[in-house]
Amino acid sequence: MKATIKIQGKQLTVSEGDIVIVNRFAGSKEGDTVEIKDVLMLGDGENSKFGTPHVDGASVSAKILENKRGKKVVIIKKKRRKGYQRKQGHRQELSVLKIDSIKA
Repeated sequence: MKATIKIQGKQLTVSEGDIVIVNRFAGSKEGDTVEIKDVLMLGDGENSKFGTPHVDGASVSAKILENKRGKKVVIIKKKRRKGYQRKQGHRQELSVLKIDSIKA
């Protein structure tokens, strides 16, 4: 069974056993279980349920496998002939989730 979920402003289509990388959940640790109740669609093919906007009583359970940081993004600002240069880096905090179960 597949489910389309809304998590942290993004829509993802997942099935049981999938591994998904999303922005880090505040105050979460590795091994914690997350319950996602924003399920927009359930099912495959003809047996699909669509929510308006969410499917009633549906939820997706996921386990946090790892909390990590993404690749570094370097931001460079420069104005020519003015002696103005700025360099800044950013690494996004990420959580790796494994989808355990989809409940209808």
